[in-house]
This record gives sequence, structure tokens and C-alpha cells, in this order.
Amino acid sequence: MITIWHNPRCSKSRQTLALLINKGIKVDTVEYLKIAPTTDEIKSVLEKLAIAPIDMMRTKEAEFKDLGLSRDASDALLIEAMATHPVLIERPIVITETKAAIGRPPEAVLAIL
Repeated sequence: MITIWHNPRCSKSRQTLALLINKGIKVDTVEYLKIAPTTDEIKSVLEKLAIAPIDMMRTKEAEFKDLGLSRDASDALLIEAMATHPVLIERPIVITETKAAIGRPPEAVLAIL
């Protein structure tokens, strides 16, 4: 099963979802702004992405600054911030059982399929 953490208001997220559907891939769509991932889910996705938490964050969002976050913040703090403020999560993220990819550009997710 392929899962996409999706924001329907984001053009890249819509493009990535359309790309997967057009390839005939069955996708479990999770609107992560409505159903925020837990810290454990975020950690799991980070492992599959093989990146640091800061690299999965939208650092230009107002919440990033409003929460006093920075690139020097601890991984635990950044993960907790994403769990409580999912708008900080980069989008979209496509997740398989063993890998994940951020859909920027949308075609980037094809490498994990």
C-alpha cells in the first residue's frame, strides 16, 4: 500500500496525487492537516526518508518562527512541533512499507515505487 500525506490546497500535493493515480497506483490519501501524524509516525517516515527532521519541515511557515524554532533546535523538539503543528510538515510525502519521498518535484516519488 502506498500512502500520501496530502494537502489538497497545495498544487505540488495535487500534482503528486494525480501522478500516482495516473500510473494506476492505489493510494491511501491522508489529509495530514486534518489527521495529524503522531510523533512515532513522523519518526518512522523520517527513517524511511533518511533525512533529519529539519529537512522535512516548512521553515518559512509563520508557525516555525512563532514557535521559536530554528535549524539548531533538537530533533525531538522539531518532531514534536510537526506533530502538534502539522502545517510545518513538508508536503506531499509518499510512503511505502520501506521508503518515503517528498514530492518536490512530484516525479521525485517515482524513485521509491
